[in-house]
Amino acid sequence: MKVVAINGSPRKNGNTHLLLEAVLAPMTRAGWEGEIVQVGGRNIHGCRGCGLCQEHQDNQCGSGKDVFNEVFEKVLAADAIILGSPTYFSDVTAEMKAFIDRAGFVSMANGSTLAGKLGAAVVAVRRGGATHAFDTMNHLFFISQMIVPGSTYWNMGYGREEGEVSGDAEALRNMNHLGQALDWLGKAVKHSEAPYPVRKAGEA
Repeated sequence: MKVVAINGSPRKNGNTHLLLEAVLAPMTRAGWEGEIVQVGGRNIHGCRGCGLCQEHQDNQCGSGKDVFNEVFEKVLAADAIILGSPTYFSDVTAEMKAFIDRAGFVSMANGSTLAGKLGAAVVAVRRGGATHAFDTMNHLFFISQMIVPGSTYWNMGYGREEGEVSGDAEALRNMNHLGQALDWLGKAVKHSEAPYPVRKAGEA
């Protein structure tokens, strides 16, 4: 089984990366193939409302040439997707928001291609606003018919300077539990005999 973690932080090895690593650790030990993909700090623009994803229906965004399609291809191949972002003015980074908007539209335009996959979000925060950023990332999962496990607390870790979140013991325990929950849930879904009830947008 595959899990891809999307890092929305421009700091490639910052606190968000550490939290994503902490979630992936129990999953890779359990046999998952895991990868962290950098989005923060790279060339990715927001949705332009061009409608090309609906016109082409090829699981790609037709608006401009940036890193989106490269990253989304990895997402489509994964069984679980973890989104991670630092907190910028009580929300996610611009790069993460751009990815969320375009991933949601491309998925819906192609018959809900994210449906049935697992989703989890993690947030690095200096002081306040983490639950808002956490909520923003969960919006993609819920509208995309994805399956979202809980953990022992909201999935956030406190730290400002690079590496500081490693001192947040409660956060690291939560991330470890989240990884275990994703492993258990992923295997339960994979071995379920009932198909996931996917509905295309607008269907009753």
